[in-house]
Amino acid sequence: MSRLHVVSGKGGTGKTTVAAALALALATEGRRTLLVEVEGRQGIAQLFETEALPYEERKIAVGPASEGASRSDSVRGGGGRRAGEVHALAIDAERALLDYLQMFYKLGSAGRALKKLGAIDFATTIAPGLRDVLLTGKACEAVRRKDKQGRFVYDAVVMDAPPTGRITRFLNVNDEVAGLAKIGPIHNQAQAVMRVLKSPETAVHLVTLLEEMPVQETADGVAELRAAGLPVGGIVINMTRPALLDNGDLDLLAARGARAGVAKALSQAGLGGARRGGLADRLIDPLLEQAREHAERVELERAEHGELTAIGLPTYELELLPEGVDLAGLYQLARDLRKQGPI
Repeated sequence: MSRLHVVSGKGGTGKTTVAAALALALATEGRRTLLVEVEGRQGIAQLFETEALPYEERKIAVGPASEGASRSDSVRGGGGRRAGEVHALAIDAERALLDYLQMFYKLGSAGRALKKLGAIDFATTIAPGLRDVLLTGKACEAVRRKDKQGRFVYDAVVMDAPPTGRITRFLNVNDEVAGLAKIGPIHNQAQAVMRVLKSPETAVHLVTLLEEMPVQETADGVAELRAAGLPVGGIVINMTRPALLDNGDLDLLAARGARAGVAKALSQAGLGGARRGGLADRLIDPLLEQAREHAERVELERAEHGELTAIGLPTYELELLPEGVDLAGLYQLARDLRKQGPI
């Protein structure tokens, strides 16, 4: 079972929401998860309705309740099964570099002096790859960390990662670093990170919508990840909408008698006959237009769903929440993920 879950997706697909829901879904039966943010947007703090995350691991939630518990119990983490914990960390590249300098070079106060001089900010600016090394390294350190009894501190780490367009380079940057630095602590650290990222401990999940551009970017992302030897997990189809019409209704819309059928249904609903200029007559064309637009959307979404299925990865679906994603909605998404099996 994977212990590092990297969540990516095209911008606008809700990858941060899915990462947060996944962290909650994994935090059951006493399990501890760490939710890591690497882009500095504080999206996790907003979702969990808490203050901005500092550069330290902080408990922000408990896992969802067992099936059958009330909605309010779920938000509090109550229920029959022992709830787990969700901790969160917003990784800061400068602070991570200070940790790195202390860990490998014991610079201590000298490292802090470099920060005051602006040298660290300069280094991470002129070498963007260095920033990615620090971010991935910090996440992998959390995956490997053990307590005094030799047990893993976290059962799972979930990373809200960069978008699909740069996820492969982001994760593979340590391979490049290991090749440049042939020996020494930098080489060893880069190799240790890649051992985690390219092992069965890691799974890269891609979030998409049933729309042409996100689906194409997902397919391209999967191909790039596979080519780089990075382990791909599953595809999360986010913000799905229920079909309002069944196949029979969709077939009726395509038939010649659609207008007559709608007129008859309106009449049976007590809106009067379909006489010209009457209420029912004025409603028919707008209703037919909306229904046909819905039918076209359903057909397009089915085609995009087929494209995703053809990729050959496990797929998970999360419905669009009409009222938006508040804290209770986040727990609902977590429960929906759990119902669909291990991810």
